[in-house]
Amino acid sequence: MDPNTDNVAHLRNRARDADQRRSGRRLRVAPDRRDVYDIPLSEINVANPELFKTQRAFRYFQRLRNEAPVHYCRDSQYGPYWSITRYHDIAEVDKNHRVFSSSFEHGGVTITGTPNSSNEIPNFISMDPPDHAEQRKAVAPGMAPRRLHELESLIRERAAEILDNLPKNEAFDWVPAVSVELTGRMLATVLGVPQTDRYDLIKWSNAISNADDPNYATSGADFYQTLAEMNAYFQDIWQEKKVNPGEDLISMLANSPATRDMDAKQLVGNMVLLMVGGNDTTRNSISGGVLALNQFPEQYKKLRADNSLVQSMVPEIIRWQTPLISMRRTAVNDFEFKGQQISKGDMVVMWYLSGNRDERAIAQPNEFIIDRMRPREHLSFGFGVHRCLGNRLAEMQLRVVWEEILKRFDRLEVLDEPVRASSTVFNAIQSMHVSLGEKH
Repeated sequence: MDPNTDNVAHLRNRARDADQRRSGRRLRVAPDRRDVYDIPLSEINVANPELFKTQRAFRYFQRLRNEAPVHYCRDSQYGPYWSITRYHDIAEVDKNHRVFSSSFEHGGVTITGTPNSSNEIPNFISMDPPDHAEQRKAVAPGMAPRRLHELESLIRERAAEILDNLPKNEAFDWVPAVSVELTGRMLATVLGVPQTDRYDLIKWSNAISNADDPNYATSGADFYQTLAEMNAYFQDIWQEKKVNPGEDLISMLANSPATRDMDAKQLVGNMVLLMVGGNDTTRNSISGGVLALNQFPEQYKKLRADNSLVQSMVPEIIRWQTPLISMRRTAVNDFEFKGQQISKGDMVVMWYLSGNRDERAIAQPNEFIIDRMRPREHLSFGFGVHRCLGNRLAEMQLRVVWEEILKRFDRLEVLDEPVRASSTVFNAIQSMHVSLGEKH
């Protein structure tokens, strides 16, 4: 069978599975209105997307950190799983890839993954060494200091243009106007595709990251059409980059000995990874920073008085927002961890959102503090071989956009409660209305 034909069939099956997960009873978890301290410990299931949409998950995590930091949930819509909720325990699991696998063959890196499923989309984050290292190395030059230095002036120019065109003293939605627009432009740049195509990249990224959201109103047929469009687009770009490479990530993958011959499934999987990683996480941190400064106005006042605090504020935004709620691993051996017996094949979920609020590791973790002494001590980029490759680019985009905001506006007010995604993976702000006041 032609590899591309096989890949189209694979994407059709992936779309059907996502549709079933969204519309079926698996994901429609009845909300438990009891206080978490009234729920028997053995019955706690924190992997309910609605807990994150409503921000109720924090109290669940507080109880688990205190009473059962390595907690087993026997019955959930995703199957049984272990929760790791303390900062240092999460770091230990994250760094131990010999016991805790990321491989797509075991279900990959999200709690929604299915072991031994032919419909999982492989990419280098859902691989273990040595395959992971070889593919990651192929794109590493695209995030090197020299390349980031070249990109900074471009990011600043775009941020200035976007901010200068925003409405003043009237309500507008910050998420599409700023967060999505800025990161969408940068995504097109690092992938090496025309800027006019960025809206397709954003559409495809949204479809993938919302694929398991029960509130996402996309049918299986529509989702398949989206995946098919994405597949055809990247197959064409891939062939073009083989002949006319640039300094972009697709060119690096298309011409590296480790990745140039990868099959159609891996190609699409890696494009999904680069799109979602380069789009969702940074844009949600941009939005999350605006919200945090509104929730902690004394910190905003401090920032306006001393703009140099942007440097330490950026990693604090990333900790506070924690754009990636969780990552999943699968035990490949029986293993005793912190007094609990984890069995081979068990799903293990590292809850980064919980670890970033762990008072054992972070002073005043429930406070947004822009001048922390060691602000980079957070979990949001992960640890070990899977530490986020684009972490410095994400920080740079946040730093630049805030430097440009502070030059222009003395007021950035959030007008209502933001609309959040229903997800156990992405801590996404989908809509947030604000009003701006210019400096005089």
